[in-house]
Amino acid sequence: MRQWKVFFSQHMRWSSAFTQALTLSIITFCVVLPLCCHRLLYSYFFRFTYLNSMSDEVLQKSLERGQEALHFWQSGSPMESTRFSDVAQNPELLVTVVTTRRNEGRDFHYLLQVMRQLSRIAADCGGRRCAEVLLCDVESGPEENQDAKLLEGHFKVIRRSSQEQQANRESPNTFEREKRDYVFCLRQGWELVKPKNMILLEDDALPGEDFFTVVKDLLSRRFALHTLYIKLYHPERLQRYWNPEPYRILEWVGLGLVGATALLLSIPYCNPFSLSFTLSANHLVFFTLYFMVAAELIGRHYLLEVRRISPQLYAVSPATECCTPAMLFPGNASLRVADFLDGSFCYKGNAKDMVLYRKARTTPGERAHSVEPNLVTHIGAYSSVRPNPSRPKLL
Repeated sequence: MRQWKVFFSQHMRWSSAFTQALTLSIITFCVVLPLCCHRLLYSYFFRFTYLNSMSDEVLQKSLERGQEALHFWQSGSPMESTRFSDVAQNPELLVTVVTTRRNEGRDFHYLLQVMRQLSRIAADCGGRRCAEVLLCDVESGPEENQDAKLLEGHFKVIRRSSQEQQANRESPNTFEREKRDYVFCLRQGWELVKPKNMILLEDDALPGEDFFTVVKDLLSRRFALHTLYIKLYHPERLQRYWNPEPYRILEWVGLGLVGATALLLSIPYCNPFSLSFTLSANHLVFFTLYFMVAAELIGRHYLLEVRRISPQLYAVSPATECCTPAMLFPGNASLRVADFLDGSFCYKGNAKDMVLYRKARTTPGERAHSVEPNLVTHIGAYSSVRPNPSRPKLL
């Protein structure tokens, strides 16, 4: 009993660093962060009672954008700068948008949203277009893709022949059909335009305002000369530090060390609460872990958003497995990717994103990269190829 009294008298006084560390941790992780982060979707503190209302709000906004885009293209009077039907040869950058008809969620008009955004942000880069734009309609069913049909007067649309469509309908599974569609659009874009670089967007990948600015910066970096592809999107829910990607662990520890060092160096000059921490090994370790835990619980996704301040701050790292809504292929890499995919058979568990990831890791001389934060927003709550829930959720 006396030992406990001695312990408390020595360590539980406010002047004790142990007491200060314990108090700071309780206030931070049990009070401040839960109050500040309970509505952040990708935070550990997110309250799922908000999920339905937030999902409905996002769906409603997407529906409104889709209807606005429909009216925009139906009006028949977009600005001349939005007409991309005349595609120049050998452009610096070609953006090919892969699309197919959706059985569900057609009122959202994802394709029309994406093409409206593209036409606006690509129309003027210092007096010229940022990129040429192609629309690749891979619909092989008996019904037409009405949204792609609507855009024919504004963009060059490429499609398979009737015989090719029939052959594609006979694909043994959805994943193999998706792969064949992807290869078709890659090859057609290259053969028609011979671009210096190519981006392949899926029709529910909405580009951000800084899309072409960041892409231009990426292509100017040395690594782009030696990469098979650069992923421009990775699902936000998979961007956490607690992840098998080794580079994220290094980033996580580095963030903790920088935060801890900055705080401990500032305490002698700004210390309104009479903290007794010093730049000692024990205190450095504590605050390193403190900042690491705080960063993970808040959500790495939100910390990455700070990098949008400048294109030069976007982080490039080794590519992750999932997914392919937006992919940049520098130089003639699109041809190599098409060859790799042609030589592989896709099925559940071996979709095209997994095939490319494995090829980049196992083929000598090939590398693949990802950029963070994302350059596109995935707006496709309703899939064109997979079963959909009656009420889509954000998570």
